[in-house]
Amino acid sequence: MSAVETVWNGRRVCYTPLASRVLVVAIEGGGGYWAAYVDAVNGENHELEWENVARHGTKLSREIAEIMFPEFAREFIWRP
Repeated sequence: MSAVETVWNGRRVCYTPLASRVLVVAIEGGGGYWAAYVDAVNGENHELEWENVARHGTKLSREIAEIMFPEFAREFIWRP
């Protein structure tokens, strides 16, 4: 299982499974900000399930998000 990058509504997104039924998603926000979210999924099709995590997942702490997505931490400002 590896990270997948895509673009969603003009924003850079990266998602990766922690397990077959748990996804973490980093999403670029406006103004150079970013945040990351985690949630459970059915595990049937991550290509379709990550959007729900981006919309409704639990926001990760900055510390955990930076470990999961170091490239976002280098390129964007954390959204508190």
